[in-house]
Amino acid sequence: MPDSNKRALVVLAFLGLTVSACGDDPFLVRWEENPLQALVFSLDREPYDIPRPSAFNMLERRTVILEDPQSQGRWDFAVERQGNAMVLLPPRALGVTSQAGIAAIPQTAFADVLQAPADTAMYSTRQPVPIELGTTYVIRTHQQPGFFGGFCSYYGKVEALEIDVAGGTLRFLHDVNPDCNNRSLIPPRR
Repeated sequence: MPDSNKRALVVLAFLGLTVSACGDDPFLVRWEENPLQALVFSLDREPYDIPRPSAFNMLERRTVILEDPQSQGRWDFAVERQGNAMVLLPPRALGVTSQAGIAAIPQTAFADVLQAPADTAMYSTRQPVPIELGTTYVIRTHQQPGFFGGFCSYYGKVEALEIDVAGGTLRFLHDVNPDCNNRSLIPPRR
C-alpha cells in the first residue's frame, strides 16, 4: 500500500475515533424551529399588470413572482381563487415539471404536525388543494441539489392564518426542515 493511502487511512481512522468519542453524528443537520409568516397573492388577482408574488419556495422561505423568468419552476406551490375559495396549486397543476406535492392534514394545528406523511399517495401533485383555516398542509418541495451532491426533497408545513378570497390574498405560517429527504418537522434533540 502506498504511503499516501496509509496516511489517508490513519487520518480517516483518527477522524472516526474523534467523532465517535464526541458522540456527535457528523451528518446530523442541526436546526431550530422558526415559524415565519408570509403573504402571497392569487394568480387571478386584479390588476394583473402589477407583478405580485403568487407562489412560494419553502426551502428558501421566500415568495416568488411566477411571471419573473428567474423563477423557472423554483417554487413549491402557488395560490389561486377558484369559485368562492382559495386553493394551493402544486407546480404540475400549472404544467411545470416538479416533484413538489401538498398533503392536507385536516383539523390539525401547525404545532401538532410532527412528521410529513410517508405515503406518497397523500400528496397532491397535479390537483388544486382547497385552503381552509384549521388545516395544516405538509409541503414536499421540488427536487434540488443537496449538500452532498445528490438531489433532495425537503419537507415543511404551512397553516393559513388569513384567507381573503375577495382581495385574493393568503397570509400563512410556514416552517421547513433543511435536512435532505428528512420527513421530520421538528428539530433533532440535542
